[in-house]
Amino acid sequence: MVPRRKFIKQSSIALASIVAGSNLLAACSKRAQEEKIGIQLYTMRDELAANAKQTIMKIANIGYGHVETFYDYGTEKNSGKYWGLTTAELKNLLAENNLKTYSGHYQLNNFLTMGKGQDDELKQQAEIAVNLGQRYLIVPVPPMTLIDKLTLADFEFMAEQLNKGGEYCKSVGLKIGYHNHFWEFRGYGEDKKTGYDVLLSNTDPELVAFELDMFWAIKSGAHPLELFSKYPKRFEMWHVKDIDKSKPEVIVGQGKDSLPSMDILKDIKFAEVGTGSVDYKAIFKKADEAGLKHFFVEQDGIYMSNHYESIRSSFNYIKGNLI
Repeated sequence: MVPRRKFIKQSSIALASIVAGSNLLAACSKRAQEEKIGIQLYTMRDELAANAKQTIMKIANIGYGHVETFYDYGTEKNSGKYWGLTTAELKNLLAENNLKTYSGHYQLNNFLTMGKGQDDELKQQAEIAVNLGQRYLIVPVPPMTLIDKLTLADFEFMAEQLNKGGEYCKSVGLKIGYHNHFWEFRGYGEDKKTGYDVLLSNTDPELVAFELDMFWAIKSGAHPLELFSKYPKRFEMWHVKDIDKSKPEVIVGQGKDSLPSMDILKDIKFAEVGTGSVDYKAIFKKADEAGLKHFFVEQDGIYMSNHYESIRSSFNYIKGNLI
């Protein structure tokens, strides 16, 4: 019979070995994270809604180094929460998974609508961004009620408001930014001036950044390299998402700009980065000219049954070919 003291000692050593082995196994199963590669969490919105903690852990395990949040969507509008998590809980969850968050998407519908312009939502959401430790508050879309009724006057008002919002954000340690879709590239008036040109030309570079969504810009007939040349250092963030080779057609221009957005959106298809038609190697070569600070993988629609394999594919391509 083993003496009690010896048994306890041996058991303690064995237990320590098991714990150490488990920790080593866990460490080996987790990939090293690449701090440059981020992901817009909207890509995994269904998974987050089902189990936010598990989704964040899996994103980190793939190797992503930072995430861009999206706020005030779906059933939690104006709640201050993300998937049932308070801001503090989300911040802790990201920290536990060694994930940073530099940027978030926030809804400023009233602030950007002529005849309204209240700054309540700006201040409330800026506080959330600050509490998460973010650097950028990004407007992801024009006011949704205006989408198919936008005019140059609306874009001029939005530019004015972005400057005002930029002043406020600067006072709390943030920078406001604007993310495009395709509406901004529609032509207005006889000279077919675009809303995107209005926004870029009428905002202060010191106060307002732009997050260039490559998919929507290229599908709108705009070329990122031309935008970088025309507006150097303005595109501090990018959404890196690819265009399915079976759907390369431009969705902006004559005969299309008057169509309802829902009709346009029926004819688009996304792809994992590196599998589509976007020449990302040429685009990343111009990162300095663009003024790039952070970029995020995003895929609005995933067609693989396993969404994690989709974002792993995009991550692997970027890590192996673009950075």
